[in-house]
Amino acid sequence: EPVAAFASGWMGVRARARQKGVELPLVVSDHADWDELTATFREVAPEEIWITHGHMDHAGAAAALKEATGAPIEGPHEDDRFWIDRIAESGRKYGMPDARVFEPDRWLTDGDTVTLGDTTWEVFHTPGHTPGHVVFFHRESRFAQVGDVLFKGSIGRTDFPRGNHDQLIDSITEKLWPLGDDVAFVPGHGPMSTFGYERKCNPYVSDLAVESHRI
Repeated sequence: EPVAAFASGWMGVRARARQKGVELPLVVSDHADWDELTATFREVAPEEIWITHGHMDHAGAAAALKEATGAPIEGPHEDDRFWIDRIAESGRKYGMPDARVFEPDRWLTDGDTVTLGDTTWEVFHTPGHTPGHVVFFHRESRFAQVGDVLFKGSIGRTDFPRGNHDQLIDSITEKLWPLGDDVAFVPGHGPMSTFGYERKCNPYVSDLAVESHRI
């Protein structure tokens, strides 16, 4: 089975997308134990490593994963280069000494696609949490990997360098919501949800909250 490794946060989550009746495991990596993770990936041979954004807790092991598996690194958008360039420094500062700088094999931008087996995933550039954040969307299965743009009941932080709250709100409401209320998503941290649930209940980007912000 083809596998993509999402360098995407603290929680280890398995999501499945169906294409032509075949279940493809999409591995959302758990930064807490990279030794175990890379050993697992040697067994399952991921095709690619997809990066949503350049924060150390999401991309700090990309270099090690590539060395262990030979899989190319795709993403994020090049506007996150400055985050990737400081990954090792940030890792030493925050207790992740194995975090390493890397160069993606391919920077991604709005409108690009990535492939996993016979499935095609659309790429959306969604700045705000970081300037180069991207989201991966599989239209046929109505499933998205959103990194730290959106969470169940919350949104990504924007108090980091080059974060932008208004830009994040626009990314969610103008890029994600039009994909449909039925879309299920895995965030970079925490439980899954759907865009429809967040449009009703999320205190930051529900339709009511967004309308109130505009008044």
